[in-house]
Amino acid sequence: MDILLKHFPELTDEQVIKFSKLEELYKEWNAKINVISRKDIESLYERHILHSLGVAKIMRFKSGAHVLDVGTGGGFPGVPLAILFPETQFYLVDVIAKKIKVVNEVVQALELPNVKAEQRRAGTFDDRFDFIVSRAVTNMPDFVKWIRKNIAKKSQHELPNGILYLKGGDLTEELAQFPKAIEHNLSDYFEEDFFETKKVVYLPLKYKI
Repeated sequence: MDILLKHFPELTDEQVIKFSKLEELYKEWNAKINVISRKDIESLYERHILHSLGVAKIMRFKSGAHVLDVGTGGGFPGVPLAILFPETQFYLVDVIAKKIKVVNEVVQALELPNVKAEQRRAGTFDDRFDFIVSRAVTNMPDFVKWIRKNIAKKSQHELPNGILYLKGGDLTEELAQFPKAIEHNLSDYFEEDFFETKKVVYLPLKYKI
């Protein structure tokens, strides 16, 4: 928890309580259903929770906004972002049922009314969202194809609607066909070694019928 408070000192008491419960919840469920590697579970706050909150350094979601988390796995980045932005609605999807089971158990334990999680495949539904977040589930060209029809028409944030993608390494080739993509280095916000090559890629996308 110390690493979260260091980078997000503005957390409310309620948010601190919810974030502090995450370690016990994920360790308990990970023992039953493996959704996080054993190596990473010991660094949960740095490698999963703080990493997820890297999105918040680029975008502060507004009250009433709708955010889709594609390939959420055990609930990242959706669950940490939902705690940080309680007035924003989050929809978490993954194709693996056991991962969604864990997400729903965590959401229920934390009493997060702004989260809905379902076993669904990207590209199979037409719901519209202000932003779509994810943690490197595939390359950007394929990801855009999956979610192109899920971008809401009207923007209500300073940045136009689009994708906020957590990824690492050299993305030059992957982003070559997206000249509007902007790479934000998380090392500019978090000095821990883990974030040295980690990024949030922002890609504005227009509404498409």
